[in-house]
Amino acid sequence: MHGLAVTTVEGIGSTKKRLHPVQERIAKAHGSQCGFCTPGIVMSMYTLLRNMPKPSMKDLEVAFQGNLCRCTGYRPIIEGYKTFTEDWELMQQNGQMTNGNGCPMGEECCKKKKQKDPEEVLFETSEFTPMDPSQEPIFPPELKESNALDLQTLYFKNENVIWFRPTHIKDLLELKHSHPDAKIIVGNTEVGVEVKFKHFFYPTLINPTSIPEMVDFEVTSEGVTLGASLTLQQMEINLRQLIRHEVKHKTRIFQAIVEMLHWFAGKQIRSVAAIGGNIMTGSPISDLNPIFMAAKIGLNLQSKSSKRTVKMDEHFFTGYRRNIVDPTEILVSINIPFTKPSQFFYAYKQARRRDDDIAIVNSAINVSFDDNQLIENIDLAFGGMAPTTVLALKTSKHLRGLPWNEETLEKAYGFLMEDLPLPPSAPGGMIQYRRALPLSFFFRSYLRITQDLYGAVVDRRDLSALQGFHYTVPKSSQYFQVVPETQQKTDTVGRPIPHLSAYKQAAGEAIYCDDIPYFENELYLAFVYSTKAHANVLSIDPSEALAMTGVAGFISAKDLKYNQVGPVMHDEEIFISKTVTSQGQFIGAIVAEDQTTAQRAARKVKVEYKELDPIIVTIEDAIKHKSFFSGVDRKVANGDVDEALRNAPHIIEGDCRIGYQEHFYLETQCTVAVPKKEDDEFEIYCSTQNPSEVTTEVARILGVHQNRIVTKVKRLGGGFGGKESRAAMIAVPAAVAASIYNRPVRIMLDRDEDMMISGGRHPFLFKYKVGFDDDGRLLGCDMDIYNNAGYSRDLSIAVMERALLHFENSYKIPNARAVGYVCKTNLPSNTAFRGFGGPQAMFVAETILREVAEYLMKDVVEVGRLNLYAENDVTPSRQTLTNCTLSRCWDECIQSSDYARRKRIIDEYNKENRWKKRGISVVPTKFGIAFTLPFLNQGGALVLIYRDGSVLISHGGTEMGQGLHTKMIQVASKALGIPISMIHIVETATDKVPNTSPTAASASSDLNGMAILDACNTINERLKVIKSNNPNGTWEEWINAAYFERISLSATGFYKTPGLGYSWETNSGNAFNYYTCGVSITEVEVDCLTGDHQVLRTDIVMDLGDSLNPAIDVGQIEGGFMQGYGLFVMEEMMYSPTGTIFTRGPGAYKIPGFGDIPSEFNVSLLKGASNPRAVYSSKAVGEPPLFLACSALFAIREAVKSARIDAGLEGPFKLDAPATAAKIRMGCQDQITAKLDVPKPGSFVPWNVTA
Repeated sequence: MHGLAVTTVEGIGSTKKRLHPVQERIAKAHGSQCGFCTPGIVMSMYTLLRNMPKPSMKDLEVAFQGNLCRCTGYRPIIEGYKTFTEDWELMQQNGQMTNGNGCPMGEECCKKKKQKDPEEVLFETSEFTPMDPSQEPIFPPELKESNALDLQTLYFKNENVIWFRPTHIKDLLELKHSHPDAKIIVGNTEVGVEVKFKHFFYPTLINPTSIPEMVDFEVTSEGVTLGASLTLQQMEINLRQLIRHEVKHKTRIFQAIVEMLHWFAGKQIRSVAAIGGNIMTGSPISDLNPIFMAAKIGLNLQSKSSKRTVKMDEHFFTGYRRNIVDPTEILVSINIPFTKPSQFFYAYKQARRRDDDIAIVNSAINVSFDDNQLIENIDLAFGGMAPTTVLALKTSKHLRGLPWNEETLEKAYGFLMEDLPLPPSAPGGMIQYRRALPLSFFFRSYLRITQDLYGAVVDRRDLSALQGFHYTVPKSSQYFQVVPETQQKTDTVGRPIPHLSAYKQAAGEAIYCDDIPYFENELYLAFVYSTKAHANVLSIDPSEALAMTGVAGFISAKDLKYNQVGPVMHDEEIFISKTVTSQGQFIGAIVAEDQTTAQRAARKVKVEYKELDPIIVTIEDAIKHKSFFSGVDRKVANGDVDEALRNAPHIIEGDCRIGYQEHFYLETQCTVAVPKKEDDEFEIYCSTQNPSEVTTEVARILGVHQNRIVTKVKRLGGGFGGKESRAAMIAVPAAVAASIYNRPVRIMLDRDEDMMISGGRHPFLFKYKVGFDDDGRLLGCDMDIYNNAGYSRDLSIAVMERALLHFENSYKIPNARAVGYVCKTNLPSNTAFRGFGGPQAMFVAETILREVAEYLMKDVVEVGRLNLYAENDVTPSRQTLTNCTLSRCWDECIQSSDYARRKRIIDEYNKENRWKKRGISVVPTKFGIAFTLPFLNQGGALVLIYRDGSVLISHGGTEMGQGLHTKMIQVASKALGIPISMIHIVETATDKVPNTSPTAASASSDLNGMAILDACNTINERLKVIKSNNPNGTWEEWINAAYFERISLSATGFYKTPGLGYSWETNSGNAFNYYTCGVSITEVEVDCLTGDHQVLRTDIVMDLGDSLNPAIDVGQIEGGFMQGYGLFVMEEMMYSPTGTIFTRGPGAYKIPGFGDIPSEFNVSLLKGASNPRAVYSSKAVGEPPLFLACSALFAIREAVKSARIDAGLEGPFKLDAPATAAKIRMGCQDQITAKLDVPKPGSFVPWNVTA
């Protein structure tokens, strides 16, 4: 940081003084939910504005490539921040609609037909503070006016590492000569990862960014010479400038580079990462190295005693991350040549996610033609096909001298397959897909170069193959019931007020668990994890760790009197005593003075194992070994299934599956356990959705009463179910360590740790037999349902129960039977996740519906509408549907989305295009609201009123971004008739409201809202006499009078949901209080050559009753949809056959980013559909919208079906979830995929398996 000025989110504005417009707009636009990601997003926007006061929407897209959010669905962030752009100002001038609804279509907006109320906006841009550049923090003049600090030679040293920053090439070469193993670092993007996550150690580091020769950009007669320390961002800026000024044919390599750089990491990484680092680290999936190798760039190397220039060709890399550069040599610069008029250059990349993702396969092609338009030279380079970037030498050799035609294309396919053999067990998996991609890339480049050479392609239907997908400016609209003008201004129920913590979150002032200041004498805890999936522990030796300075001790099973935990059954050990049944289980824990010491020491604990068989990873493994949790048989049966299937005119049988999903909450699991000075008291600060369970388990393990353990939760940086039961697994060891050492103990998991141990959404496998009539009406269904629980029960039985109660989704099946099997495997224990088994089960219903429609050759929308539930229909669990709005949601969504017209346009588009296909699908949801265990359906509250009239509320729910505290304050505001500014919630704490249910099941607003209403009504009843004596008094006067009249100004509230009590034995009673319904229609476009896709438009109509807060509810719908989009089409956990998790961080596991939201995203709350069974006629919203993202998968399926028809393939095909690019591409079978031989099952051990 020497010579640099750092501005943080706290430095640009605050809630105490003045928020910066960037902070204010994200808050007012409802773009901050849990808030953990908000400071990073704020600073990305702030940085953009400091560098570009009037950015375009394209600039906005690039700025956010490196940011992730798990809550919002991104739309409100973009809506708030687009008001800074030039595009927005132009739309304003043109009179186009740019309010909180965000639709830039103006009078052409499809929703204008609904005669939109002018107040139906989520935020008013007129309330935004104008951006005033003159008010920005002043950049230190001494840094701006002088580069003296940049020119200083620096040298830093601690007990482990020496760091140099030389300023002359001579000094650098001398250092490298003296320290040949020294790491040259610029952005630290590679070394930082190696040190933190791979635990590499580099004692000597050299930073060359102050050496002129290594940061120069020079244009020569042959091309350009770039210093190896030039950042990727600087390279892009310089190359773009050169492209603008040079003739087009000379800059084709440069154009390929800048196009690739758009997809290379995020802007934050490109701003610090260097060209030379990209080359020298030698990643086999580097995005630039294929370009450099195909271009045969020159590498200028220099040592103390010599200089040389080498070509970056097939000889440069000698093995995985190894090359020909001598340890004493430095890569000083690179030479990139101009291209010639007859030379063409293209580069391609395919990843799991377009923005900020590493490649699965990438390629570059460099072709030169002679005067007869024969191939003079051709170089093809590929990444992701070998341990290094490779050149297809045989292909190049055999194509020279050939004409550029289809015969040559066919020859190239054969030679490429020879050049790029990929064994079926190769690391990375996706073998057939990766084998197909080089051929697909070559075909795309063949068409593009054909167009370059001849001005046209042979078949116009092939034009769609020329380009991949590009950014489009997002559009959106939001519709909801506006409160009547007669509603009191202090009554905020139904109003779209911002999340009450949004301003604090945007200012970086919001406190999360690990933000709690360190306590005196605090220790840090680090776990020792099992490295085997199934083994006996023979010995544990912590001696080397205990000898380290700063280590306080080691705890393991022998230190605990009680070692069993679990949310339902205590079938997990805190610390393994004998047998590990999954990688990532706790062998023990180190406590030390700080995090770094604790984690280093934990890695030094030696554990010896004796491995055991079998290792059960997949559901199929569990079925084979009959590995099920016993005593948990669950079945739903209604009607005469066997008779219905015997008499059904048509029968189909099949299976489908849906994979694991990681919660990826932005704040990982965290606990601070603080022992008090007396009476065995503890305060536990924990990022948990279930503080009462933390208190219960800590008290039980420590052997004290629960009244001594107070668990406190200020807010969570996301939860999604992942902190319902698994938080206790972190909190209990921390409390045990704090008890043993009588010192505060803190732990916050690193991302890779969290992903390895905490479990996630259950994978499911469904096997079904369905009967139906000629019209497609469902008559009977028999189904076996399997879920992968992992090594313990956790909440897997309850997850299976909800799956059994949702497997029909929104369709009436009069005769249905479903049996659930909970599989015990050697994987981390899976747990609650938004939807809790419901989305997985509803997926099978949609799969069945499409198979029925295709069997009968009918329109799936027609079949879906035919089978849709109606009022007073009965579910397989025999619950009668009342106030059922499914048909209203369906019909309104069909109409408002203009479905019929768009479907005709899509059909025409698919006829005209061979390599891009579009699809559209309609998917409903019907999600039951209540815990399936009746006793959990209770809520408590404590309302305290102080003499100044201010109100303090405590209730049993935790705030994790869903706006629960905001809604609860709105409820109290309406009940008491006072402004929300007078009401406050400090935290959720077990010493205020005991025995709380977890904040889960989408029921927290219902339960806690009714409890708060109960407490407020109690107080209102007490105040009646005061108000009657002074009817014109103010709230403050009434409260003051009540105090002097000795009227209690505090009250507890309680609520239990009536009418619940489903019996699994008799299949009777109501499992749910009511259902939240909705419908989604999604249109996508698929790239048949790569499997990539783009969501063009999504329309959602959702029945949320009378919304407590439309802004929060719309945000929950959009956020839930995008999380579901990840589940159904993007997020994929990869396991080895021996139980190792390969995807343990954001580098390998991809959640949706800013660029993945629908290009048009319209959300409408159904009007005139109040709900008598919840607080103020509202409905629950947290989980129900997630499944609607399944519409994206089935739209993809429609597109794939069109591609298969073009290839002459008709009939049923499977597309399981997630529908990743690999599955999409291999589903779009064609002449390329037909060339790939399929390895015989059983002839190899796959690198990865599907759990």
